[in-house]
Amino acid sequence: MSIRYCIEVSATLALTLETLAQRCTAIDQQRGGATTHGPLIVTDPLTMLAEDCAMTLTRPGSWEGANMARVLAGHGYELAAP
Repeated sequence: MSIRYCIEVSATLALTLETLAQRCTAIDQQRGGATTHGPLIVTDPLTMLAEDCAMTLTRPGSWEGANMARVLAGHGYELAAP
């Protein structure tokens, strides 16, 4: 089962995210598909971020969880152990 979240972003941010997805897809092609998620569309990196955010709680010692915890801390959200 999955749940769909909808977000609203500015036109400028949407264009920037599209450019990011295109650049990541080009890198995937340059590396012969040697990336973790393959070619990307805009929603793919957003899904990766959601997964990494969840890992701050489910796998806090993983590089994804630990790095996302640092990103959140940079925004003032210091996650303390429960």
